This record gives sequence, C-alpha cells and structure tokens, in this order.
Amino acid sequence: MILENDLILDKTDLHILRLMQDNARISNADIAREVGMAPSGVLERVKKLEQKNVIMQYTAAINPSALKQNLLAFIAIKANEGPANIEATKHLAAIPEVQEVHHVAGDDCYLVKVRTYDSASLMNIMRNHLSKIPNIVSTRTTIVLETVKEQQQLVIPEA
Repeated sequence: MILENDLILDKTDLHILRLMQDNARISNADIAREVGMAPSGVLERVKKLEQKNVIMQYTAAINPSALKQNLLAFIAIKANEGPANIEATKHLAAIPEVQEVHHVAGDDCYLVKVRTYDSASLMNIMRNHLSKIPNIVSTRTTIVLETVKEQQQLVIPEA
C-alpha cells in the first residue's frame, strides 16, 4: 500500500494504474478480467482515482517527427528573482512549444523543455518569447542530437 496525504492505493488500484498506463484505451471489461473484479467495480475505482487526481488525464503519444517537430532543446534559465518569480513561470508555461517548465536547484532557476521544427523556429521562440519575459537574466540552450529514451510512464510498485 502507498500512503501519501491521506491517499491510500491498494494492490488493485496499483494493478489498474499499471494496465491503464500501458494502454489508456483499455476497456473496463478488460481491466475487470485482469484484476478479477466486476466491470462496475473497476469503473467506480477509476472514477475515484480520477477524483483524487491520481489519474490526471488521458493522452495519445504522438511521434514528433510525424508533425515535423524534429528539434528538441532544453533551456536553462536564470531569473532575477529566482524561482519565486511566478510571472516568469506563467509566461514560460504559455509558450505553445514549451512542453515542460521545472524550478530547479543550482545556478539556474528553471529548466524548460522545448520541442519545435528547426533551429530557426527555436531562435524565433527565444527572440519573440523568452527575451520578452521580464526578469530573465540569461539562458543556456542545449540542443538534443539523439533521444535514447523518453517516456512519461511512472514506475508503479507491485504493492
């Protein structure tokens, strides 16, 4: 069992999460067969997991190359007020090509993941978005040459 902020996930919840993480389109009937429950019981558990924000959303993993978004970059950003600058985080999160914004410890304040078409479109983001965010002192960009592993799946314990 996992206990965090009064949230208890039992062995069945964890099994359901593993199945759904592997295939978000799995039917309640298929989950029910796997976990040995009635479909109505599975539906009730899934609804509770959604209500408790354990399951936050359902998405499709899309190949970036299919959309010609072949450039992946990580941008380390330093800001005047450090990670306490809520306005900067709002601006960063509003840029459509920004996939992730993280407050980080160390010399920089933020680590931002950007996926876009090419170096020209990355430069456009830096000139027309990042440079206009107040209090950004500096950026350091790392362009990814090859992705060996990229995943959103979490390690779900057996129980």
